[in-house]
Amino acid sequence: MTARRPDPAAVLEGATVRLRALTLDDLPDLFDAIGHPEVFAGGWGGGPAAYRDTYEDWRAFILGYLAWETGNVYAVTLRDGDRIVGTTTLGDLDLTNGSAHIGWTAYAPEAWGTRVNAEAKRLLLGSAFDHGFERVKLQADVLNERSRTAILRLGAQFEGVLRHTQPRADGTWRDTAVYSILREEWPAVRAGLDERLAAQTA
Repeated sequence: MTARRPDPAAVLEGATVRLRALTLDDLPDLFDAIGHPEVFAGGWGGGPAAYRDTYEDWRAFILGYLAWETGNVYAVTLRDGDRIVGTTTLGDLDLTNGSAHIGWTAYAPEAWGTRVNAEAKRLLLGSAFDHGFERVKLQADVLNERSRTAILRLGAQFEGVLRHTQPRADGTWRDTAVYSILREEWPAVRAGLDERLAAQTA
């Protein structure tokens, strides 16, 4: 199956969350959700030194950080009230080789430990594999234990650590832990996610 880019304007609907295209008009609400030091503390965005405490500085950062030109950037909203609680992206779309990358993901601290991440990943992975992708990569700063644990809980396979892939905001070098899910693994991963989400609902 030839990989195709999902329609960036398509809305992905779950039981709890809705993923829709992130717009510039959404940025104030996104700042309210993720513009907190604890979001950056684990390594997101380049780590603690990337944190910006004013909206204007944070907006300039986010415009340069998210993969606006090369991926589908989503606002993660709660279906009840359509309130933004985070952002995630299906990016690095290599249609020739059928690979994509789910990343640039951050949530409001209130969403941590809830069903938000599992459901958002269920929607994005389903979209990627429905559109013919063979491999979906997920990755995190090797120091970001929260994200690494969440990726493993999805059912992704650990591939290894790439050393010194990019500088962090404080000038130190980031090592990147890389994980992936293959098309042939998706049915089992999907079943695990569906079981997990059903248990959380119950």
